[in-house]
Amino acid sequence: MSDDAQSSLSFPGGAFSPPWPDHGQAAVTVAGSGSVGAFGEQKPVPTASVAKVMTAYIVLRDHPLKDRDDSGPQITVDAKAVQDGTAKDESRIEGLTVGQKFSEQDMLRMLMIPSGNNIARLLARWDTASDSETAFVKKMNDAARELGLANTTYTDPSGLDQGTVSTAVDQLKLAEAVMKSDAFRQVVAMPNADIPGLPQRINNNNDRLLLAGLSVRGIKTGSNTAAGGTLSWAAYKTVGGKDRLILGTMLDQHVQGADPYGSNSLVLVQDNSKKIIDAVRNALTSATVIKKGQVVGYIDDKLGGRTPVAATEDLNVVGTPGQPLGITLGDHGTPPPHGAKAGTTVGAVTAGSGPDAPTVPIALANDLPAPSFTARLTRVRP
Repeated sequence: MSDDAQSSLSFPGGAFSPPWPDHGQAAVTVAGSGSVGAFGEQKPVPTASVAKVMTAYIVLRDHPLKDRDDSGPQITVDAKAVQDGTAKDESRIEGLTVGQKFSEQDMLRMLMIPSGNNIARLLARWDTASDSETAFVKKMNDAARELGLANTTYTDPSGLDQGTVSTAVDQLKLAEAVMKSDAFRQVVAMPNADIPGLPQRINNNNDRLLLAGLSVRGIKTGSNTAAGGTLSWAAYKTVGGKDRLILGTMLDQHVQGADPYGSNSLVLVQDNSKKIIDAVRNALTSATVIKKGQVVGYIDDKLGGRTPVAATEDLNVVGTPGQPLGITLGDHGTPPPHGAKAGTTVGAVTAGSGPDAPTVPIALANDLPAPSFTARLTRVRP
């Protein structure tokens, strides 16, 4: 068959709903099993420094680090980065000098941990070998389209500009993509870092969650007057002997009253995210969604004959109660045989989505008569 047959089912148990915030928007997914849910109107809103996730994504895509021990090339501090470091009303790395050199890894730490706006702009100029960030911003928007971020627009590499907008669902797609990088995961999990050449330790703006005992390992905070508080986060829970990745994004969180540069809204988005992280981690469990021997579909010969196919093993999935699961039945591009005995493997069934989605083989439940040169897998029935 040319296209896999698809269907869906729900994770066993009653419906689970995360404790969503009172306003704004949010989205949560479990790597491998798919979306836990989304909240609020998914309309483009300012992201603040969550935009730096895309900046890091592009830098690592264009200049990949082999592993967490690979420091990468040396990057030279220019006069613009030094001048930007003196700005008062934005997050920046202070104390830089023209001609100073830092490794790519340390630059990423300065970008993501204390949220250095001047480092975001410096990396943009370095990546494109230009005197401005314009070419890099185009790369950001091109990457957004490639990743399917349909409601995202970048106007700067730091997120300071309120024209940089996105949705929680879009930023969740980006989080799934960038968290595939070992180097990125290592950087955003750090509560602090000592960078050779900087006068003082840099501290993570998300340390309230990193140190909250919820296995939070990133990703990026953001806050300013236009955006309020924003946060893209990653947390883990061990289920079935494996660490399961939970990803979430929350945008457009605003406190009532005084909120200088979104500082109080930053606390709000962290507090609201913490409630969701705690609830999802507590709800996350493993269940068998398809049992060994269960018929999941058929091979249709287009002549009125149908031969059932069944799972050869239990298909176990990690998720939350009531979570919808996409089920895909495929032959991986190899047509079923023209005639075969029961028990012959003819493809696989997958629950969930992405590279971490669990898969088990499927086999003929009965003999497949020959000839069946037009046969194909059809009608998923989990």
